[in-house]
Amino acid sequence: MANVTVIGAQWGDEGKGKIVDWLASRADAVVRFQGGHNAGHTLVIDGNVFKLSLLPSGIVSGTTSMIGNGVVLDPWALRDEVQKLEGQGVRVNDDNLAVADNCPLILPLHRDLDGLRETAAGKGKIGTTGRGIGPAYEDKVGRRAIRVCDLAHLDDLDPQLDRLCAHHDALRAGFDQLPVDREALLAELREIAPFVLRFAQPVWKRLKKLRKAGAKILFEGAQGVLLDVDHGTYPFVTSSNTVSGTAAAGSGLGPNSSGFVLGIVKAYTTRVGSGPFPTELDDDIGQGIGERGHEFGTVTGRQRRVGWFDAVLVRQTCSISGVTGIALTKIDVLDGLETVKICTGYRLHGNVYDYLPSHAAEQAQVEPIYEEMEGWNESTVGARSYADLPANAIKYIQRVQELIECPVALVSTSPERDDTILMRDPFVD
Repeated sequence: MANVTVIGAQWGDEGKGKIVDWLASRADAVVRFQGGHNAGHTLVIDGNVFKLSLLPSGIVSGTTSMIGNGVVLDPWALRDEVQKLEGQGVRVNDDNLAVADNCPLILPLHRDLDGLRETAAGKGKIGTTGRGIGPAYEDKVGRRAIRVCDLAHLDDLDPQLDRLCAHHDALRAGFDQLPVDREALLAELREIAPFVLRFAQPVWKRLKKLRKAGAKILFEGAQGVLLDVDHGTYPFVTSSNTVSGTAAAGSGLGPNSSGFVLGIVKAYTTRVGSGPFPTELDDDIGQGIGERGHEFGTVTGRQRRVGWFDAVLVRQTCSISGVTGIALTKIDVLDGLETVKICTGYRLHGNVYDYLPSHAAEQAQVEPIYEEMEGWNESTVGARSYADLPANAIKYIQRVQELIECPVALVSTSPERDDTILMRDPFVD
């Protein structure tokens, strides 16, 4: 059986949570491989709503869930999320949840720095979630991170704290802040360590064992390819690689393990925070789509920006991430529109582009070229077979896959897990 890697093929918020949950019920293990608790996933199961930021979506269905080494881990966020799920009746223990012991930690000083920088940036603000993700990745690359395994050796932490504080104290001084309180930080780490260490283990080794046994493994990405630190709309991106290739480095299982790459794609386009957005709708149509789609960030609560489907961007992200097939979500949100538009190219300085240029100024200046199609008045909500869809909705889906040069494997027609049309099974590719 093939493994499956799920990534967002736009700016995140494509509905990955529902799709991962749907696939997780058929997988033996689910692995998060990048990002932090800035990843918002909302699951709706039998009318119950579960909101996750850090834990793999499979935890709700009882599937073995793992947080890989490519994730930056806020230990207090982990504790709070586990406790919240337990309050909703979800069982979480060291049998069904594993945390890589080489995960870097997000510390209070990272949250502090994130907030200070965003406040000082003015018009240059990136629009981060303020949760310390970026500064934690910086410390990982700067070789001064405190990792999960260090929680078992806190009495020997002084040399690492020297390196960490030398860096952060200088930055804090520039913002007129007091130096890091090392004793307070150590006290907080001692308090949280027993909780985190319950789940800590070499995730790569457990994955190797599962793979050898023929288990089906689902790799769960966070954010979207357009937020990738290399391939996204830089600098308005996240601080990790969100492309499918990161599944190998972020889990330790190897590059030949990712299997079927499923790109999650919304039937229109949204993004949260600052940055270019060629098809953005600043009108009543955009407002209506946003209201029907309940477009508010799971983590931040911020209203998402809304626009028409951008086939140029999705074709680009599918190519970069080696997408095998897409899951098209929220087709039901477009119900009732007289016409729908798809962006098929860009105009810039008198030239036509079939890709998004790399430079931020050019990304902000491109003008979308649209193809207009007839909408549909019939409802697609809850459809579970292709035959249940209106003819014009089928035409729209077919045109999308033609333009992005990638087949549609699944269509989601509501937030409910079972309201999914399966056209190609990722686990039986």
